[in-house]
Amino acid sequence: MSSPKVLFGFHAVGVRLKTAPKSIIEIFFEPTRRDARMRLFLERANGAGVRLIEADGLRLAKLAGSHGHQGVAARVEPVAQLHSLDDLLDAITGPALLLVLDGVTDPHNLGACLRVADGAGAQAVIAPKDHAVGVNATVAKVASGAAETVPYFMVTNLARTLNELKERNIWIIGTAEDAPKTLYQVDLKGPVALVLGAEGEGMRQLTRKTCDELISIPMRGAVESLNVSVASGVCLFEALRQRS
Repeated sequence: MSSPKVLFGFHAVGVRLKTAPKSIIEIFFEPTRRDARMRLFLERANGAGVRLIEADGLRLAKLAGSHGHQGVAARVEPVAQLHSLDDLLDAITGPALLLVLDGVTDPHNLGACLRVADGAGAQAVIAPKDHAVGVNATVAKVASGAAETVPYFMVTNLARTLNELKERNIWIIGTAEDAPKTLYQVDLKGPVALVLGAEGEGMRQLTRKTCDELISIPMRGAVESLNVSVASGVCLFEALRQRS
């Protein structure tokens, strides 16, 4: 059995409390915080029958590994991923919208990417096992609950997975600064997987060669590129705009 993990912050713990309260072993909270947000949170936790433990800020920081805990942390059992990637793809109704991250190793970036993927309605985020960060407490905090709602698949061979998506008629669109077309010149209404690389390095060569098409995000200012989570949001919400 997998060992318990820690979630912290109102959003991350609150979403787990809403979606899978029985997986929560215990919630630690700072009793000196008595504002309305904390009172409402504790009412929900009590209503779900979750064990509550008072803890000072130092203990919470040690538990969370961060001072950004907002006075709340929880020890939780991992929630089993309900689907393999194939099962998830089989269950999609309508055109697929997937986000693929190649080489994103910063937990803050991954958390933000999961958050924008949730907001845009992407069905999954995919990353390679050997060039990516897994979902940890920092990712869950930054994702503001999206780490609990957006399936995140870490695959052994990203190029092979992209070719398998092609076999399902999913168009693979990669982002690159030197691409001949911009984001606003491609049709994103059909089933697509948007591929973004790490900031600075971009996609690996094999990933780039596997893409069906390359696009760029037009830049009008002095900076040459966007943070990967911002770029993910721009691309995903352009797809959402076209589909609307």
